[in-house]
Amino acid sequence: MKMGTALIYDEEMTKYKLLWVDPACKIEVPERLTVSHEALVRTGLTDRCVSIPVREATDADILLVHSEEYLEAVKKTPYMTLEDLKEFTLQYGDVYFHPNIYHCAKLAAGAALQLVDSVMTGKVRNGMALVRPPGHHSMRSAANGFCVFNNVAIAARYAKQKYGLKRVLIVDWDIHHGQGVQFCFEDDPSVLCFSWHRYEHQKFWPQLRESEYDNVGKEKGAGFNINVPWNKVGMENSDYLSVFCHVLLPVAYEFCPDLVLVCAGFDSAIGDPEGEMCATPDIFAHLTHLLMNLAGGRLCAVLEGGYNLTSLPQSVCQTVQTLLGDPLPQPANLSAPCTSALESLHCVRSAHRPYWSSFLMSQPNPDRRLTPTARHGYTSCHFYIHPLIKSPLFPSPADPPPSDISTKRVKLTEVKEEEKTVTEEEKKSPEEKAWPEPPKRVAPPVRSAAVLPSDVACPEGCKRFSSSEDLDPLIVNKLRCETLKIHQRYSFDMSGFLQAVFGLLLPLGYEYDPDLVLLVRMPDSEVHDSVWQQLTALLQSFAQGHTLVLMQEDEKACVGPTASCLLGDPAPPLERLQAALPEDVEAMERLRHKLQAAWKLLQTTGERATAASHFSIYIIGHTESLKSPALD
Repeated sequence: MKMGTALIYDEEMTKYKLLWVDPACKIEVPERLTVSHEALVRTGLTDRCVSIPVREATDADILLVHSEEYLEAVKKTPYMTLEDLKEFTLQYGDVYFHPNIYHCAKLAAGAALQLVDSVMTGKVRNGMALVRPPGHHSMRSAANGFCVFNNVAIAARYAKQKYGLKRVLIVDWDIHHGQGVQFCFEDDPSVLCFSWHRYEHQKFWPQLRESEYDNVGKEKGAGFNINVPWNKVGMENSDYLSVFCHVLLPVAYEFCPDLVLVCAGFDSAIGDPEGEMCATPDIFAHLTHLLMNLAGGRLCAVLEGGYNLTSLPQSVCQTVQTLLGDPLPQPANLSAPCTSALESLHCVRSAHRPYWSSFLMSQPNPDRRLTPTARHGYTSCHFYIHPLIKSPLFPSPADPPPSDISTKRVKLTEVKEEEKTVTEEEKKSPEEKAWPEPPKRVAPPVRSAAVLPSDVACPEGCKRFSSSEDLDPLIVNKLRCETLKIHQRYSFDMSGFLQAVFGLLLPLGYEYDPDLVLLVRMPDSEVHDSVWQQLTALLQSFAQGHTLVLMQEDEKACVGPTASCLLGDPAPPLERLQAALPEDVEAMERLRHKLQAAWKLLQTTGERATAASHFSIYIIGHTESLKSPALD
């Protein structure tokens, strides 16, 4: 992967702690930072990252978000007695102060700014800042929820001011609502804020009405604040991916940010006492990857919450390894999104329908069949997803190492067919859950290979194979008989094509969980090169990156950019997307409705649909190994 990944960490940020008894704050400990950094060192990831020194945020930096009165008050805390600190803390909610916390808070905010500078100046492609205290709850004139200064909000305003950015995307996957970020930008259309958070119909902290799905922003910022409330605990990998595919990605690509900032809170991972969710650490590899092709790959992740000292470092490592460009792990434990998650997803899409063309979905007309069209500039594509095939290009992966199970007692969430429920005993002991150690992710010696005509130069970083080598007949036979073939015959414009990728292809691919992706660029597809690169890059989500791309000999100019995406480089940013044509929307919706009974990740509501379809969807060969019956 060209350029590098920054890692920002300073042990100084571990040098404060709770000095009195406070049950609400006892989980925020220095070990959160040390175990995360130690895990990165132990796995060799720190050696692969570009180390960036930390600096303190200046007063001018902090005042981009906070009031001068609040800053001056915090400045006095290093000189307070223990009793004074206790008294000072009482005016805020669920936070504590320490004589060294002002210094650490300036380092945390400064680390976020150092990361932005490194990414925006091209020193690195992306990066992560391990910081403490966290920031996303802190408001203009108030500390809150362990947060003193709002690190990511300061970074967003700093980036806009210093680099003239027009659009910044903030993705908050922490399990608590980052109300400080929302309040900072709720009337600002240049910052799109996305947050999912445990809500439970306003019963979970911070228990704000403003955390609900219908708080979409104010005035000019209406539509630029997206809240996805989790109204039950126990959300799993499928629930997280479903929201990314059906809510975040369509809007993010339509918004077209210049920079992506992630409030990377890992209390949304399994085992966390705050979140009580069941998403495994490896899901953060996929969430990170799905964001890495926005903004030309300019992504800055800043640590927020995470209080389980096992799942936290695992999740941090998964995130950093993905930023480094390593192949993704096979997604674990994917099933249907639960009914509660689908209800939230449907409400969010409905609330934002007036603001984003991505959600202007027409109701399918069951009596109308769309026919192929031949419109200039429109695209159609073939997608093949099928089991692993042994070949020189794709050697069989080594047997995965045995999973080390946590010594904590196993308490798994029981799953019913239509709804995941949590028992009372599980609610009492969320920290007692157990999960497998994430599988070791090893980058292959050869990341990308190419079979090319003699007059085409091999792209840098690729290994060239001779085109004279004969294919094994067994390989050819497997290609013929063990393929899930998804062939969309209808012509889409760019917006319609990408909406089909987010709403159809990604959910289908995740649920099918292939071992190989075969991507064919047809001579008449007319896919714009930038869209092709986005598609190639997004498909690296599947099959641990095992992707075979077939292209025509006259597509020589596209070989290099395609290889770049296969090597892990982000696709170039697209222009801001316009609304998809109504006929494209109808085609996608009718197809989704026909398939969602068999492929659960296609669902965007709790409704049921029949499996019958007259569209060109084929499952060929050994159907007993697939997840659904053959469709006509």
